[in-house]
This record gives sequence, C-alpha cells and structure tokens, in this order.
Amino acid sequence: MNAAALLTDGSVVVVRELGADDVSALLELHRGLPIEDQYLRFFSTSPRQLEDFVERMVSPDAPHHVVLGAFRDGRLLGAASYVVVRQTDFAEVALVVSHAEQAHGVGTLLLEHLASLARGRGVRRFTAEVLTINGRMLRVFTSMGLVTSIVPDGEVIYVELVLEPGDHYLDVVSERESRADVASLTHVLRPGSIAVIGAGRSPGSVGHAVLHNLVEGSFTGDLYAVNPHAKSVAGVDSYASVTALPEAPELAVLCVPAKAVPAVAEECGRRGVRALVVISSGVDAEQLLNAVRAHGMRLVGPNCLGVSTSAPGVRMNATFAAHTTLAGHIGLITQSGGIAIGVQEELRRLGLGLSSLVSTGDKLDISSNDLLMWWEHDQDTRIIALYLESFGNPRKFARIARRVAAAKPVLAIRAASSEAGQRAAASHTASSATPSVTRDALFRQAGVIAVDSVPELTDAVMALSWQPLPGGRSVAVLSNAGGLGVLAADACVRQGLHMATFGDETRKALAKLVPQTASLQNPVDTTAVVDEETFARCLDVIGADPAVDAVITVTVPTALGDPTGGVHDVDGKPVLAVRTGQTERLAGEVPCYAEPARAAAALARLAERADWLARPREFARLGRIDLDAAQAMVAGEEGWLPPDEVVALLTAFGLPVLGGTLATTAEHAVAAQQAYNVPVALKAVADDLLHKSKGGGVELGVADAGGVAEAFRAFQERFGDRLRGVFVQPMASGGRELLAGVVTDEKFGPLVVTGLGGVDTDLLDDRAAALAPLSTADADDLLHGFRTAGHLLAGADEDAVREVLLRVAELAGALPEVVELDINPLVLTDTGCVVVDARVRVAPAQHTDPFLRRLRTS
Repeated sequence: MNAAALLTDGSVVVVRELGADDVSALLELHRGLPIEDQYLRFFSTSPRQLEDFVERMVSPDAPHHVVLGAFRDGRLLGAASYVVVRQTDFAEVALVVSHAEQAHGVGTLLLEHLASLARGRGVRRFTAEVLTINGRMLRVFTSMGLVTSIVPDGEVIYVELVLEPGDHYLDVVSERESRADVASLTHVLRPGSIAVIGAGRSPGSVGHAVLHNLVEGSFTGDLYAVNPHAKSVAGVDSYASVTALPEAPELAVLCVPAKAVPAVAEECGRRGVRALVVISSGVDAEQLLNAVRAHGMRLVGPNCLGVSTSAPGVRMNATFAAHTTLAGHIGLITQSGGIAIGVQEELRRLGLGLSSLVSTGDKLDISSNDLLMWWEHDQDTRIIALYLESFGNPRKFARIARRVAAAKPVLAIRAASSEAGQRAAASHTASSATPSVTRDALFRQAGVIAVDSVPELTDAVMALSWQPLPGGRSVAVLSNAGGLGVLAADACVRQGLHMATFGDETRKALAKLVPQTASLQNPVDTTAVVDEETFARCLDVIGADPAVDAVITVTVPTALGDPTGGVHDVDGKPVLAVRTGQTERLAGEVPCYAEPARAAAALARLAERADWLARPREFARLGRIDLDAAQAMVAGEEGWLPPDEVVALLTAFGLPVLGGTLATTAEHAVAAQQAYNVPVALKAVADDLLHKSKGGGVELGVADAGGVAEAFRAFQERFGDRLRGVFVQPMASGGRELLAGVVTDEKFGPLVVTGLGGVDTDLLDDRAAALAPLSTADADDLLHGFRTAGHLLAGADEDAVREVLLRVAELAGALPEVVELDINPLVLTDTGCVVVDARVRVAPAQHTDPFLRRLRTS
C-alpha cells in the first residue's frame, strides 16, 4: 500500500506499509516523543527494549500484523498498527504520532487507511487499551465515525471500533476530506504569489498571454516571470530560473515545452512552490506526477487553459483566454479549454460572470471532486457548472455532488454520449469516456442537472440565477402572438411540464383586461393590441392563480405596440420571457430567451431541481437477509452459478424465488415433477447456454413422467457432453413480465437495470437504470423510468416490485463478487411478484475503497 493524502492543513503526506527498512525511522519517532507521550503510549515513562519492540512491529506477518506510516518530505510523522487476536476477525490497534504533528489529523488519517486495509483482509473490529488520562487518543477513536464502544476499567479504558463503513462514517470521512481539500486548493485559487515559468517575450506565446492576463486582471499578489533570456516580460520582473526568484511563489504556472515540464516541476518542488498549473500538453504524466507527489504540491493539468478567480482579494486570471473573467457567482470546471472559453463568453454576453474557473485538462491531480468541495464552502459561488468527459472516482463524485447539490445547483454538460464522441474524448483527454447510461444515472441520482450544449447550460444558469424554483410543474403561457403561445405550450409538454387549468376568478379577471377576441384559456393570447400596462396586469392575474406554478411570456413587437416592457417578476413564482431572436435579461431579474423551446427547457431544469430537492433521502431497512450464508456461496467461485445455487443466493437476500430442483438424470427429473404434482418447466443447464429459450433449452408445461423423460432425452441429444443437468420448476402462474438485473462497473459499482422482460426484452430494449445503493426514491424512479412501465405495472403490486429492486441493489452492494445478475422474467401478479428465472455470474473480488482519502499517484 502506497497512497498520497491530505492533512487538515492541506499538506500532502504519503501513507505506506512499513517494513524492516523503516526500523530506524520508527525508532527516531518513538525516541522523539516527550516523556508524557511515552507514558501515554507505553503506560511507562521508560519503555524497555525499544529496539526489540520496533523490530517486532515491522516483522513480516501480513495480514495478521500490519504497520502503516505517514511520511512528509521523507520524515515519518506517525505510525498505526494492528495485530490480529487469536486468529479471529478482531485486531488490537495502536497509534503513535510525533508530538509536533498531533493537531494536523495524522492519527485519524492513519486509522482510516489502517481500517480500510484491515477490512480488505477480513478484520471486522479494532480493540485498544487507552489510559483514562489520554483524552486526545480517546477523541481520535470516538471521532472516527465508526460504531464505538467504551468500557472503563480503573485507569484503563477499553475501546472497540466496528470497521463496517456505514453512512455516518462516510459522511465524517468526507467532511474531513473536504476541510483538507479546501486548505490545499487555497494555494491554487487564493495564491499570494504567482510565477509564470516560460513567459515568452513574444505576444503570440502562451506564457506571455498568461502573464499579460494576470497583469491586466490586476492580480493582487506578487507576480514573477521566469525567462532566462529576459529581464522583464509584460512589465513584470523576470528571472533566469525558479531558484533565482526572490521568494518561493505559492503558485507556479508552467508554459514550458513538454519535455522540460517534469524537471521544472521538480525544481519548483525543491524551491517550496505549493501548487502548479501546467498549461503544456504532451507531458510525461508519470514523471510529472512523481515530482508533484514527492514535494507535496497540488496540480492543475497538464494540457489545460489555466485557472482564474474573480474574488476581490485575488483577481487572478492565470489563463490564456482572450478576455478577462467577468466577476460573478458561477464556478466552472471543464476538461476542455475550448468549452471553458465558450461558456465564459456566452455568460459574459448575458452579464453573468464566474467566481472561479478551473480547466483541468488531463486532470492528473485536481479534479471535479476537489472543486466541488471547494465551491461547497466558497461563499462567492452560488451555481456550479461542469464539463466532464470521464470520472476518476465516480462513487466519491456521486456522494460529494449529492451533498453539494442539496445547497447549490450543480449543472453538467453531457459529453461523449455517442460512439464517435467517446473516441474523440479518449483522444482529447487521454482517458476513457464514461458510458452514457451509467453517467446519466449518476447525474440523475446525485441531483446534477444534465444538459447537452453550451446554450442549454447558459439558458439554465440564467433561470437559476434570477428566478425562484417552481412549486410544481404546472405552467401558464401568456402571449400577444397566438401561434408562438401554442409553440410554447407544445414545448412545455415535451419537457414534461403541463399546462395549468385556470380558476374561474382568473378567467373573469382576464376577461376584464383583454379584448373579446382574446383567448382566455391556457395558453393565453391577449391579441396584438394590448399595451405594456395591460400585459403586466394580465401577468399579475395569472401569477396569482394557485393552479399556476410558473409563467412563460411570449411577446413580439407589432405596429400597434410592444408589451415586452410589461414583463416582470411575480412574487414566489418563476417567470421566463420569450422574445424571438433575443437572449438577455429583461427589467428586474427576468431571463429572456430567443425561442419558446429554450424557455421551456430552462423551466424544466428548474422543475427538475425542485423535484430532486423534494425527494425523500431514506434508504429502506431490509430484513430477511442472511449475509453470512450469501458470502459463503460466492467465496472462491468464478463463472455462472448453477441454477440451484442461484436460487439459494437470491433466497438468502429475501427475494421471492420460484425455486426448483437440479436433476442430473431423467429419473431424478421425473421424481421432481411428481413431487411438485403440477406441470413443470424444464430448463437445460449446459456449457455456454446463457439464453435458454433462444438456444432450445426450455420445455414448458410438461405434466407427466413420460413428458419429463422425453424432454430430458431431447436435451441430451441436443447438447451432448455440454449438458450438466436439467432444472425442474413448477410452472408459474401467468402475469406480466419484467426484468431486473445488475451489471457491475469497476469504477462506478453496480448498475441496477429494470424494464420489459420476457423473450422480447432485447428486441424492444425498454429499460431504466440506476446506480446502487438505491434510496426508496431511486427505486421509484427506476420502477417508472422505462416506456412501458405504465402498462406493465397497471394493477400490479408496485410495493412488491419495488422491494425486489431494493433487494437486488442490496445484494449487488454487499457482494462485490457478483459481477452480473439477470432476473428474467420477474412475473407480476395482483398480489405480488415471483422470480421465475435468474442467472448470476461471479468473479473473485478485489477489495477497493472508493471513499478512502487519497490522491492520485499513477
């Protein structure tokens, strides 16, 4: 194990397992403890045979005895160890931290990594003995977020930690990570000094453009140029090298040729630079990252546009964009410099600005996860916009984004949805693009508002910036041009909104304001003769109707007048305006769109956010699960499980399985049918036979011994030596058929899928997907998320189907060995549902911990 991670002050440490070569470092750590710390550690002020104790600590006895150390600049700051007790899943844990480092979170970080490692090696509980006077150590244990028991016994307290990482633990770890991340990103987004390395004298060079933008933007800190051939660049003092600078800059922007980047990064690290922005492309990623990690720096890029912030105390534009950043409240992160410029320019045209911009490029280090945590705590940022072509740690992203989106809108431009787009993204960012189904499920569940273009993004940002969220999806359209009002109504319906039905009082009030030829039904056509004042009064009347959640106005100028000036805010309800060919902000805070479809789409994004915020966040508590038995079934297995084992596995998770008998002879099959005493289905179990119906491996409704024997012989002739047996099941009563399944992605985890089942499932491809774990709201969305859901679920027991989906998700999350699960069909009845057929593929699972605090090291 070798991982880089952040301490609470934002500094970087390396956490790794210790061995015999680390004895001297461990001795130095222990000998450096003051007498008080030695007493608290060893219950003695003069520990005997310290050398023998340290050598035993690093004796090679994994997984029964493990020691982790945290290093910074090659110096050991602390060590945590566990020793398995009596070959059980209990382990005694111990921790020692240098006295000078005890307030920086070294011990907590070490325990997090030690617990993660121990879980992967079968340890389930840590135990420790702590002196009652050792309050600091007790606080370290109790603040971990794990289930903890404390038993005092005289001068000693016995502590036990349950290593199962529940939601509370993950929340606590995420909070610690957020604090550390914000501290480290201060060097990137709030630097007190910057050096542009490779700042050319030619205005056509990237380095010159970055330095020029910093000067023109009035960066408030100290600014330096590094160019061995110039004394001054763009009016800024220039130095021959980083070493020659009068001080170590907090942030260095590298615009040097790609081959020189690793060496310059190494020089920056030795000089004491805290963060790098690497503009250069084609850089050796491994060499660059090694230099960054060796010196505890943070890194943006390489292959990026740069970074900027409009905070008044900083005013930093360290990019080579053509224009300075307009100050505003939107945080923008993008892998593409071109997208960053496009969004920035479009927002500028609308009078909207950025709080900060980070172009991550190849994102070797700083990623969307880091920036989400920064913007969560940044008071200048009210809206967050993302353009991502791939995810480094999507499970952590989902958890962070869900928390951030609860307080601030998070939007993302969907990228690489097509095969061609995925190829281009892989070429562009040197990383694999994310499958669109998985990405969309992640965005939807995390509350990220997904759009497909820069204009869609800015349209939604306009609405979110200037208007409140609607209380529902009921919309009124007010227009002085009937045809455009109809188009607006059609666009609303296409976006999942619906047209409000006005109350009698609203219609009566409107009738007093508009000509008799006007239409008082929704959409309202005031006719072309109304003036600004009348149009404004009509808007007030409609906005006051309790049935209306939002209003879209559509106005065009005529020879008789232009009522656009009458469009205004309505208290507590969003108002979006349409004026053909015009996208801007009207008087007050009303966003104006160039066509009805764009206004309807923006309003739908507001409704989407309101719906997500109103969703319940509960996760169901499921009983009737025998996890120990299920884990034993999949341990050490690989490939498709036999049908009888599939039945046992699903039954262990409380799923309503029809069951059956695996028969290896015709006589055995006949006996099974007679025991059931009903017509049966016979299903061949043969090598490489996955789709039994298509492969001729199913006989249905066999009602007697002769039919069973004949079907068995037919399977023997058809499949020969490939036949491993015949699964005999009682026939299920008829009903509508669904599928429910799981496909596990190495990064994203289990993806739960449901939809139309039966033999036509592949032909119609009508499915919905969501990532595990599923909340009850996620399960509802999944249940109603495919096209034929309304027809298939009509009259069915939806609660029973929902519970099946929740149990399937629970199985997938608890058993990482299950890489593929397919229930088809799940037969629905008026009183429940039953799993008629299923298959499960398992593979040895490697222990991974996506929520462990660590930085990328390769």
